Amino acid sequence: MTSSRSFPDYPFQPQRFEVRPGIAMSYLDEGPRDGEVVVMLHGNPSWSYYWRKLVLGLRDRYRCIVPDHVGMGLSDKPGDERYEYTLQSRVDDVERLLQHLGVTGPMSLAVHDWGGGIGFGWGLKHGEQIQRLIVTNTGAFPLPAAKPLPKRLRLGRDSALGTGLIRGLNAFAGGAARLGVATPMPAEVRRAYLAPYDSWANRIATSRFVQDIPLGEGDKAWPLVQAMAAKLPQYADRPAFIGWGLRDFVFDHHFLKGFTDALPQAQVRAFEDAGHYVLEDKAALLVPEMRAFLDRHRLG
Repeated sequence: MTSSRSFPDYPFQPQRFEVRPGIAMSYLDEGPRDGEVVVMLHGNPSWSYYWRKLVLGLRDRYRCIVPDHVGMGLSDKPGDERYEYTLQSRVDDVERLLQHLGVTGPMSLAVHDWGGGIGFGWGLKHGEQIQRLIVTNTGAFPLPAAKPLPKRLRLGRDSALGTGLIRGLNAFAGGAARLGVATPMPAEVRRAYLAPYDSWANRIATSRFVQDIPLGEGDKAWPLVQAMAAKLPQYADRPAFIGWGLRDFVFDHHFLKGFTDALPQAQVRAFEDAGHYVLEDKAALLVPEMRAFLDRHRLG
């Protein structure tokens, strides 16, 4: 694996935690130990690199904890015989990491893509700890009725051909790095997004995440997603910041409405000229605004 020091704007020293026997999770723990905690959860097919500019913008005051989910980023990438690639496994991993780090009090949760399901899934047991929310292009409820699952995701979820494209050609991560932004990523940034997924074996999680998309009864993640959807309005009394790229072909205005309906007091910054990786397209605007939001709503 390429050294983390070679990735643009990622001057961090990742740490490792054996989240399960023989399986190490890479994570960032940046900022003062006694700072207010901000847990940032990425999705698929990215990794903690997505959050790098927010970490850089917060770590002087805030303690930023940013895991790479198992199979993603700089974490270990075990085969199916050693790890069950499900949403519940991801929730359990975050729970173990935060217990290991002693994060038992009030904190802020920042989520993107599958990070929403993982974070709000963790919140089913630990919701009282989540005192502020930063939400970017994600979901925490079933696919809206008016939003069909895009054909590209359906292909990856339900067909051997889709699996072959994702694992053999890195089509999902490669496509996201190009189609997930409105302004093309610099080549070295795109390479950083793709670096962890450099072989069939190392692309297992990008495929399993797609296969785990919950669409109805019988899907493993379905009960979790229904439970977190029911709980989401309970966060309406807490400060929330929503940053959204409207050119996202999955997490589009239907998903944005799901969050604004549940969190009607949220501060919303939606961009017509930003895509799924909204922190790539709009970091220069969003990072200072997210910082100001956290500074304004201090944890008691």
